[in-house]
Order: sequence, then C-alpha cells, then structure tokens
Amino acid sequence: MDLLSSSSDGSRSSSSSSTKSTVLSIQCLKGCSKADEWAGNMLLTGDIVEELRIGKMIVTSPFKNGKSGVHKILHNSFKAKETSIRVRVRRGSDEFTELLACIMPVNEFVGKKGYMLRSIDDPNYAVGFFDRTEKECLELQASRTSSIVSALEKNPLQDGYVPYPWTRKMQETLSIPNSSSFYSILVLPKSSDRIGSRYNDLEDTLARAHAWINASQASGAPILFMNIQTESLLTKISGETASSTVNAGSLSDLSDIANTSLYGFEDYHGVDIGVVRAVRLWFSSLAGEIPVEIKIKDTDTKLGFSISRTEEGFIYISSVIQGDEDAPSSRSRLRNLYHQSLGASRILVVSRISNQKILPWMVSPAGAIRCYDTVSLSQKLSLHKHTKVPILMHVFLWDRSITHRDISTNPTPSTPENDNRVLPILPDYSNESTGSDIMHERDSAGECSFRFQVFALKSN
Repeated sequence: MDLLSSSSDGSRSSSSSSTKSTVLSIQCLKGCSKADEWAGNMLLTGDIVEELRIGKMIVTSPFKNGKSGVHKILHNSFKAKETSIRVRVRRGSDEFTELLACIMPVNEFVGKKGYMLRSIDDPNYAVGFFDRTEKECLELQASRTSSIVSALEKNPLQDGYVPYPWTRKMQETLSIPNSSSFYSILVLPKSSDRIGSRYNDLEDTLARAHAWINASQASGAPILFMNIQTESLLTKISGETASSTVNAGSLSDLSDIANTSLYGFEDYHGVDIGVVRAVRLWFSSLAGEIPVEIKIKDTDTKLGFSISRTEEGFIYISSVIQGDEDAPSSRSRLRNLYHQSLGASRILVVSRISNQKILPWMVSPAGAIRCYDTVSLSQKLSLHKHTKVPILMHVFLWDRSITHRDISTNPTPSTPENDNRVLPILPDYSNESTGSDIMHERDSAGECSFRFQVFALKSN
C-alpha cells in the first residue's frame, strides 16, 4: 500500500513539474488576411514549438535559453542570409502543424533588435516567440474557441479608397465614350396662379409625368420607363409665397407637406427658403442607340430626309427621299432604318447630333416642354453640308436583334392587307423647288419642322 501511494505521488509530482516547466511558444503578431489562422493550419498563440529547421540546421526542444537563445540563432542565420525557416509546433499531446516562413528583423525595445517570422503564403501573417509554461500554453489552446468568438466581436471590417481608371473605363465600357445612355426629364410643379406663389400638389406633378411617358410611347417613340423620383430644389421665397408656405415648424406640420409641391422654412438669418418638389422621370431607349454617319459629297444637293418633333419633344425622322440611291440618307442606310421603323409602327427618334443629346429634358411650371428647336437643327445640318463635315447621328432602336448588318440591307416597306396602323405620310419630292435656299418653317411645340431641299449657296 505504501509502495502504491509513493508511486502515485511520484507520478503527480512528475506531471506537475512538467506542466510548470518553461517551453518556447508561439505569439501571433499580425493576423492572416485570409482568416485561415482559425482553421488549424496556421500557427496560433499558445502553440508549443517542437522543432526549427533553418537550411541544413535542425534545432529541437528543449531550446537552450528559451526565447533569447532562439533569437540568437535567428540573428546568426539572418546575418548569413539564411532567412527561410520551417517551424513545427505541437497542440495538446498529439496534434502537430508546420509553418514555412522567412526571418524578419523587428525592433522590440529601444536599441534592441528582435526577430519575427512572416508567413511565405500570406505576408500579412507574422508570429514571434514567447516563453511560457506548458500549463499556460495548454490553457491558451483550450480557450481557443472563446478567443475566436472574441476576435469575431472585436475585428471590424476595414474600408478605404482605391484608385480607379475612370478615363479609360469611360472610353472603353460605354457604347458612346464619356456619355451615359441614361435619360431623364424633370417635371416642375405647375403654377396654379399667375404670380407663381402657389403650385399644384405633388400628385398632379406625378400624373403629368405619367401622362408624358404614356403619350411618348403611344406616339411611337421607342422608349422604356426606368424610374421616377421626387427631387428637391431650393429657392428663395418672400411675400405671399413665404407666408403661405413657411409653416413646417414642428413634427406635427410634416403631415401637411407630404403632398405639397412647395414648402418653406427660415434659415439662421431669418431668410425664407423654399423647397420645390419636382418629379424626375428616368427613361431609356427600348433597345439601345445606334450611330448613323452621313458623309457629304461635293455633288450632294440635298440630305434626302426630313425631321419633325412630337408633341412630347422628341426629334424624329419624318420622311426620306425615294428613288435616289446616291442621296446621303440612302448611302448612310438611314433610309433603311426609317423603313424598318415604319414596319414596326415606331418613329425613328434622333437622340444625338455629334454626340450631343437632343432629347427633351424639362417641363416648366407653365407646362411647356423644354426641347430642341428644329430650325436650329436645320442650320447645324446645313453647316455640315457646306463644310463637308460628316454628320454623326444616333437614333433609338426598337429591337435588340437589329445590327449594323441588318441596317445595310435594303428593305422595301410593305403594308399588309387590312393594316390599320397610322404611318407618317411621305412628302412628294417631285415638285421640290430648285432654288438655292434651305426651306424650313419656324416651329412651335408639336409642329413639324423643316426639310432640306437645295444646299447651294448664293454667290456674293
């Protein structure tokens, strides 16, 4: 009985002295960018170092003088330019893992240089050495689950700014370089009196925006509704306008302005500031845009097409000349596009001239649509003709299957029997004047525009 008791006490004493002995352990200095340090294949704080391999040198535990002795070995290896190291560690009693790293100097204290190991697979992950008792190491290993939870709670997501090649991307990724294919029209609230002190409510503005997009599509414009939003515009108000609108002084007044188009408030200096709630309607082409280049020859006397404007403000090709295969409209295949649009019951909307957008973009408080004047467009096109500068025109497509090859075909417009579609009436070019002026008519909202006839300039 005494022998058994003595043997048991000796075993406990040996185990106790083993756990209290100092060992060389791992101390994590910098985390892994891949978060692999928790997966078990990376070294963790508390792992017990069993073996170091530096070149042909192999050092095993126990390590003489612990951390300081190992740092001396690392120092000599670094001076000899032998910086590759393989570290083998133990977890518990029978779990082992390794790390391939390089030796890096680091300033531990003022005037004293130490060394750390930076992972070759992930340079963001670095570890060092630390003297601990084996019991402390085992406790750290046992508390690893709680350490993971703690790290999850303390580890914030990092954000920052990275450079981006905007110029190159805007050149390469956009169908029209440096220009978007997003279009919008801003509908201002309609004034309900002559002096502009009161405006119709927000619902009225939304209804007018809705009516505009519906009417545009009904007219044959190949556009697609994308989004609608309210847009706040600041303005200075005074007099009757201020007295009728500056009333949102508390939270109880917010319900009163939920559907109003104009409300106000006073700034720190007592100036009455008005907030106009407009509606911005976003739309796009039904099937994208396609460029049409019209090249001018010295012998050209006409462009061979006419343009008009819808009531909603869209410029479109209203007619093309027939029977003249050498006309600019025929050579550029604009005539083919026009006939295809007629066959699809669409109008051929012109979206850009020389890459400048020419679509309607605003509705005034009086209800007028701000859009481009067809007479000024005629003058610009006329200058292209006289200077022999090609006309670059973009038009809206109505079918994504249409390609440049399809445009190069020469379709003949046909009308099926009993077809009740309303198509534009082609003008009669047989009686055109041969004078030297550009014939056009000043338009008002919704009227047709001009037609080129003869481009020769009068001699001075």
